[in-house]
Amino acid sequence: MSPRRNRIKSAADRDQAESAAPLGGSMRRTENYQGDEWVVQTVAGTAGRHYRCPGCDQEIPPGTGHVVAWPMHGAGVDDRRHWHRACWGARERRASNLLRGRGAPRY
Repeated sequence: MSPRRNRIKSAADRDQAESAAPLGGSMRRTENYQGDEWVVQTVAGTAGRHYRCPGCDQEIPPGTGHVVAWPMHGAGVDDRRHWHRACWGARERRASNLLRGRGAPRY
């Protein structure tokens, strides 16, 4: 019996396979938000850290895929914000964030 071959047949197919990112992969794009250009990157959430979503003010636990967004002309690492994917998608439909303490009731 001959061994099984899992090879890509042509160089064009190989280039196409390398350029495609896996589902939940790290892909950067630019989007408009609040009149500014933002760099948006989808991450898998494997860093092992908790983040707080600015859209819903809830924690993003480690291992949860989410979106990292920052202004294109910002200060860099200090301007990055970690959002739930759904919260980033609904950012224009949400009301402005209320400033409240961590222990304040949510109503």
